[in-house]
Amino acid sequence: MWATLNEPWVVMDAGYLHGVHAPGHRSVEEAASAARNLLRAHGSAVQRFRAHGRGSIGLVVNLEPKDPASDARADLEATARADDYMNRQFLDPVLLGRPAERLPEVFGASWTPPSAADLELMRQPVDWIGVNYYTRSVVRDDPAALPVRASAVRQDGSRYTETGWEVHPASFTRVLCGIRDRYGTVPLYVTENGAAFDDPATARQEPVGDPSRVEYLCAHLLAAHEAIRRGVDLRGYFAWSLLDNFEWSQGYSKRFGLVHVDFATQRRTWKSSAQFLRDVIRSNGASLAETPGRGAFRG
Repeated sequence: MWATLNEPWVVMDAGYLHGVHAPGHRSVEEAASAARNLLRAHGSAVQRFRAHGRGSIGLVVNLEPKDPASDARADLEATARADDYMNRQFLDPVLLGRPAERLPEVFGASWTPPSAADLELMRQPVDWIGVNYYTRSVVRDDPAALPVRASAVRQDGSRYTETGWEVHPASFTRVLCGIRDRYGTVPLYVTENGAAFDDPATARQEPVGDPSRVEYLCAHLLAAHEAIRRGVDLRGYFAWSLLDNFEWSQGYSKRFGLVHVDFATQRRTWKSSAQFLRDVIRSNGASLAETPGRGAFRG
């Protein structure tokens, strides 16, 4: 199984719009151009794979459901722009053969409509879609937050991870069902799902206790199972990540791993979450019913 790209939205938004990832540029025009070229590159890669490859090929996208902060028209419109910008910018051309509706409004003068030839290239048949899911976002209108003119609102009473992401497993079910509802039945794989919590730098015992991560994974596996119950063709799930690792611009400061890494010595130590996922796999999911704290996250 092959993927043409992983998280093209992050490449475009973090690399060319906000400059927090390489190459560190901050340009609306470059961001719009990068998105178009990423989609063209995806289509070209699928074509070459079909000509020479064996197996299956897909695209991996990071998705984040958007909810309005209020019923005000401005907030509803901001939410629609944010949804098109993050969740539909790459899937609509690949699976529907057209750009997301509100992108001209988002990019303004920097927007160049894709040509018919480009759209044909972008819409190469894929065998599956990979979904990276971590959180949702509650959105309000914000004219200063260009180019989308929308910003996130932190939710009182919600649990947040060390990366500032709200824990909201119900939105995991919603995003998986939403793909089916918008694009039809397409095989899905959860290619990333996980959370960074405040794990110690040095392991004092084995396993390293990480109950919040166990609760997070349990809640999200149950949310994925609910999507399957509702008819979603979900074929696989990958936790992010096996090891504590290098998290791009955040370096080694955020720990997502199921296995603890002492970065000074490179010693690896199981966490409770690794044992939890092992037991889920061994029991084919039956152990989820007995997981302590399985109802801790009900968002």
